[in-house]
Amino acid sequence: MTQRGLEVADVFRQFGARYLQEFAASVSVDQKRVLQAIAACRTAALGGHVQRCDGCGHQRISYNSCRNRHCPKCQAGARAEWMDAQAKDLLPVPYFHVVFTLPEALTSVALQNKRVVYDLLFRAVAETLKEIAADAKHLGAEIGFLAVLHTWGQNLMHHPHIHCVVPAGGISPDSRRWVSCKGDFFLPVRVLSRVFRGKFIDFLKRAFRQRQLGFHGQLRDYAEAERFEALIDTSVRHEWVVYAKRPFGGPNQVLKYLARYTHRVAISNQRLLELQDGRVRFQYKDYADGSRTKTMALDAVEFIRRFLMHVLPSGFMRIRHCGFLGNRHRQTKLELCRRLLGAPSGEETAEPCDRPDEVQGSIECEKHVVCPACGNGRMLVIDTLHPVGSISGIRRPFMLQCRVPRWQPNTS
Repeated sequence: MTQRGLEVADVFRQFGARYLQEFAASVSVDQKRVLQAIAACRTAALGGHVQRCDGCGHQRISYNSCRNRHCPKCQAGARAEWMDAQAKDLLPVPYFHVVFTLPEALTSVALQNKRVVYDLLFRAVAETLKEIAADAKHLGAEIGFLAVLHTWGQNLMHHPHIHCVVPAGGISPDSRRWVSCKGDFFLPVRVLSRVFRGKFIDFLKRAFRQRQLGFHGQLRDYAEAERFEALIDTSVRHEWVVYAKRPFGGPNQVLKYLARYTHRVAISNQRLLELQDGRVRFQYKDYADGSRTKTMALDAVEFIRRFLMHVLPSGFMRIRHCGFLGNRHRQTKLELCRRLLGAPSGEETAEPCDRPDEVQGSIECEKHVVCPACGNGRMLVIDTLHPVGSISGIRRPFMLQCRVPRWQPNTS
């Protein structure tokens, strides 16, 4: 059996209570829930199941997952399910990857107004792509795309940006033909950047006038119109970062590429190196230095603070379908696209997707679990374990320092 590596949950269990003490006044309910969920994930605190191989009789305990969308462990299973569901929506065309980034001058405002500003970011991106693509000088077609919000950089600092994956073409205005992009070119990024900047600033100013934005702490002065306008002026002095690249490969490869972005969290467990003397060491890519891989060390409490900075408001949708992929008309529009492309229906062309290795052993994916002992039998649930214990410092909602007791047969 391979030794389990360091996980975000380990840091939360050991230092979560200290973090809550230091930042009690500023921790949101959503952040506390995420802290609780990740710390308790796959421990006795959430209960579980006893599994036995239907072949060799090997038994093991599988504790329940928290299923929180910010949990590094739970995203593997969610990603696999999402890939299965999305496979039928792929079109037999190349796909482009376009990224829109909010400038640093506005990130602090976004952090204090997540729901409002992130919604405006999605809106500005969607309107920019649809408007420029519909212009006959560029593509002259209705496009569809998937947009995913990320709020972090490699060092876990706040860095809001949206990843869009876009089929290379769209539906003509008369709906009679598929308009393909020219070669490896999608849309001019400089035009996208300037239109995106103009739309977002207009939306943000409107939100300010309608008093939808809050300013606290060091940002309190921006509640004054003159200071807010000065901040806007600072943000528009430079070009806003927009870039486009094209992923290659068949539909299954495109889907894997998509899943890398749709179900990513602020930091994966694989990037963690060690937790020693109250400090967390992890790997990161330094994009300013040629994307070289480097090591960063943070105080454990600061590591938790940075991770929880990226917790989204409850109910906020971080994956959105736009254009002809919008939920209301998606299936009708996709069938039109396939007719125009002379392609079979999505149900006929959908390929089974490779499931990530991390999914194996997860109780949510029992039907896919092969016995680790004999390699042939299936692991079936034979008993249920009820939640026991807690994780101290946080009662239900939260406890830290969880001690997992030995399993006892369920005699009830």
